[in-house]
Amino acid sequence: MGSPDADRLEGQADGEFGDSAVPGFDGFGEPPGLAFEDPLEAGIDDILGPAAVGPAAGAPPEAEAGQEEAMRAPRAAPPRTAPSSAAPAAPRQASWNTPGPVVTPVPRPDPAGGDGTAQPQRQRIRDLSMDARMRIWRRRALITVIAGVVFSIVFTWRLGLTIAVIVAIADTIYRARTVASIPPGIKLSGAQRRTQRQLGRVERAGYRALHSRPIPNSEEFIDHLVIGPTGVYAIDSEDWDKRLPIRFWNGKQLFHGPQNKKDRVNHARWEAEQASELLSGTLGKEIVVRPAMAVYGPKIPWDIATIRDVDVFSGPRLRKYLRKRSRNQDLPRLSAEEVEKIQKAAAAVLPLAGSSAATTPVG
Repeated sequence: MGSPDADRLEGQADGEFGDSAVPGFDGFGEPPGLAFEDPLEAGIDDILGPAAVGPAAGAPPEAEAGQEEAMRAPRAAPPRTAPSSAAPAAPRQASWNTPGPVVTPVPRPDPAGGDGTAQPQRQRIRDLSMDARMRIWRRRALITVIAGVVFSIVFTWRLGLTIAVIVAIADTIYRARTVASIPPGIKLSGAQRRTQRQLGRVERAGYRALHSRPIPNSEEFIDHLVIGPTGVYAIDSEDWDKRLPIRFWNGKQLFHGPQNKKDRVNHARWEAEQASELLSGTLGKEIVVRPAMAVYGPKIPWDIATIRDVDVFSGPRLRKYLRKRSRNQDLPRLSAEEVEKIQKAAAAVLPLAGSSAATTPVG
């Protein structure tokens, strides 16, 4: 027998659950009329439902076709949102057919100003090295240094410095009176420099010279265009091999060893003709230009030979050639004003290459 308290609790439990108890259910097993299925054993149809798997059994064919079309239809893309200004989007990878960035060329500044005036250009070291006057300056500096060092060693440094200054001044005065000034940018050959120095010594006699002037519409140059009291001359400076003899025959043939120099003679005459045409057209009257060839190197056994209307002589005899022409009374004379006028016209029609420089006085 149980205690009275236990019997009382059991009776209360029976009274509480007695009305709600399932008839025929004794508390063990499954109640009648209720079934519980294990979710793992349940089919996919029961879990997902008929809408997820397919149409329910017995549905009309129209409903099945509409459901299939709804399943095949592409899903709508999600709406795009504008990129935030705080975090810029990463750049897209360019494909092989994606056009690259457009490059707009920047025009170079016009060397001429807005009003058409040329802007000044800076002098470069390369331009200075091409200047024909650099050779004179180097020679002057070398002589000055040598004189100063020698007198400083033998005597005192004060005397050496004084002698160096005197030598530099004396060489400057000598060159100013005997050497023609050459515009910057003109590069002369050895033969041309020798002719240029001789022309500098006749400047006091009223001669003017333009050196290495290009002929328009051609690739040729006139070595020396000389204007003076005895006329206008186009002088071609030639440097030939001194080991070969030079001779001429019948006033039409000039030979240097086995070589016939007919082409050089004709070329000198052609240069003079071009200069004559340009000057005559500019001044409005005929200007006769005398062709000449100053040959350096081989010994020439004659004084002056005229071959195909070209005066051929030894280069060191250039001043003698001009003096002899001045003694010829049959030659027309040019006044100082005419020489100046022809010089300016020659500088205009035969400008320096890449420049519009005017005259080049000798001396």
